[in-house]
Amino acid sequence: MNVLVVGGAGYIGSHCVRQLVLAGHRPVVLDNLVYGHRAAVPAGVVLHEVDLGDEAAVGRVLRDERIELVMHFAAFCYVGESVQKPLKYYLNNVAATLHLLAAMRDAGVRRFVFSSTCATFGVPATLPIHENLPQAPINPYGQTKLDIEHALKALAQADGLSFAAFRYFNAAGAAADGSIGEDHDPESHLIPLAIATATGSRPHLELFGTDYPTPDGTCLRDYVHVDDLSRAHIAAFARLMQPGAQLFYNLGTGRPTSNREVIAAVERATGRTVKVIEAPRRPGDPPSLYADAAKARRELGWEVKYPDITSIVATAWKWHASHPRGFADR
Repeated sequence: MNVLVVGGAGYIGSHCVRQLVLAGHRPVVLDNLVYGHRAAVPAGVVLHEVDLGDEAAVGRVLRDERIELVMHFAAFCYVGESVQKPLKYYLNNVAATLHLLAAMRDAGVRRFVFSSTCATFGVPATLPIHENLPQAPINPYGQTKLDIEHALKALAQADGLSFAAFRYFNAAGAAADGSIGEDHDPESHLIPLAIATATGSRPHLELFGTDYPTPDGTCLRDYVHVDDLSRAHIAAFARLMQPGAQLFYNLGTGRPTSNREVIAAVERATGRTVKVIEAPRRPGDPPSLYADAAKARRELGWEVKYPDITSIVATAWKWHASHPRGFADR
């Protein structure tokens, strides 16, 4: 199919573009390059430098490229910033996404894949987290994602939109060949921060919270490789052929990994020490978050190729070792 990847120059979007090509689809990227990188888009893939909230421009792209399905990754995703600047997040993650959906409706595009988040669950009452647990976000970022999930359900019922919403846990890693990886500015994710500390690009790594009720006192998270995420999205395409399909999937390995275990994996991969400074807990950080992804395995035939933190970190290190300045090296 002709697939529009909104945010296709960003971290997860660019990996999904590569997986689409491998699966025989024709991806077209739409990205305003505020956080994305032109160099992350593979040669031969069309890039439209357009904002997702520009309804008229998006509509032209949908029609000119004969788009059949839209994948949406273009969200602001810094939890702390969302608390400090909620309007920024509502304007982009909610308002602009509604303009994207309106452009799709007018262009007759009725299939949609949405990048959601486990943050819609807030602090879960039970673990692991399955799709039917109550959703109660504790920050504006999670709330904006849940708002779009609600809008998608309404559009499915009213207009026959078919959608799949994937609730990610901690996306991590890089392409196996080291060609593309994680390059955020600012960077807030633990693995790239630990690698930057190990290589001397950062003086130290702050470890937020060492007194949680977990085996080593640090947070437990579910790290899932970015290419595994991408393959799950594409596996849902066949189920989106049914008009009005409403699909929700949690994506994670189901294996909780502590912050200290991540740091140890980085030290093994790099052969260097990560200087750590222990810091107080950050407000709103739950002690443990990990997925029950049985539904995705059962319905999509999804298989995780990177099941543990060691294999995930190894791909991240391959990217960072060959691109010490990120995409600026390209």
